[in-house]
Amino acid sequence: MSKPFCRKCLLDELDEDEYIRSLKDYISAYPQEKRCVMSEYRRRLEICAKCENLSNAMCALCGCYVELRALKKETYCPDFGDRWKK
Repeated sequence: MSKPFCRKCLLDELDEDEYIRSLKDYISAYPQEKRCVMSEYRRRLEICAKCENLSNAMCALCGCYVELRALKKETYCPDFGDRWKK
């Protein structure tokens, strides 16, 4: 059985601009009913922007892209104590 193609495993072959565009397209196409409200999204991103665990748009604790994780209603900050809690 062959392994499925994984972009994350082939960073040397990755077209970074294309990958960033694909992430932005995914975020744009994410269903509205599954998104948190825009003010909450911005609040979450402000918190992430100040976090020491943010590196290259990714959370060092869980490996997610924070802009995608922050968009989803049902997600939470993986940091102990959940930094997103109000």
